[in-house]
Amino acid sequence: MARLSLRSRRTAQVTASLAAGLALWEVAGWQFNSSQMVPALGSTFGPIASIADRIAGPALESHPGALPRLAEFIGDGEFFVALGQSLALFATGFAIALAIGVPLGILMARIRVLRIALEGYVLALYTTPMAAMIPFVLAIFGYQFGPKVIVVTLFAVFPILYNTLEGARSLKPEMIEVARAFRSSEWRLWIDVVLPYTLPYALTGVRQGVGRALVGMVASEILLSHTGLGGWLVESSRSFDMAGVLGAILVITLLGIGLMGIARRLEMRVAAWRGTER
Repeated sequence: MARLSLRSRRTAQVTASLAAGLALWEVAGWQFNSSQMVPALGSTFGPIASIADRIAGPALESHPGALPRLAEFIGDGEFFVALGQSLALFATGFAIALAIGVPLGILMARIRVLRIALEGYVLALYTTPMAAMIPFVLAIFGYQFGPKVIVVTLFAVFPILYNTLEGARSLKPEMIEVARAFRSSEWRLWIDVVLPYTLPYALTGVRQGVGRALVGMVASEILLSHTGLGGWLVESSRSFDMAGVLGAILVITLLGIGLMGIARRLEMRVAAWRGTER
């Protein structure tokens, strides 16, 4: 009962916060020219238009709303095409980053020569703003889907790689000694000891990589060929459709929250034992 009450209070707090933010957005949006800022609902939403007409007269009736513009975009079917393009780009680039980052991180931890050779480069690239690499990728590979996948992979791979490497390096020597005492081969050592121990650290990198991959997805769609949600954002900006711009930003934000939430839940489920060691 107490847990249910706590959940109810949490739900009420989140609902009140969202309502307050929506009201603040609505009020602020009416204070600007529609090419600079638009409200959440705006004059295309009947009740809001009636209130605006009574309070300020017809001068404010030309403000479109970001949410009605988003609903219009979804109704036209263009939204699902753009969303599908963005998700395909995100999934492809992130899957490649995952396939590179986790195995390479464990290999670098287990093979000292490889770690000495690559660790400095990995750390340097991990701290490098990947947006600076986009013109380089563009100059070599062009504008199509493949170069955009490379950009997303570059954004996501280094957090995964670095966290996996640090996790595998933190493996206690006693665990290796026990496995060796039971005559475990290198392959069985990987399966029974290294991978289970490293997985929670790798998932921390995965969670960080999700956010960076999303940034890479939007950046590549804006700076390379204009497709997906990033393309919708660019086209709306060029036509001074601020309602479309804010609608696209809202969708990208919700997509990021959803993906980060999934990654966080997966990390908490798999890594529940982390922090309990002594």
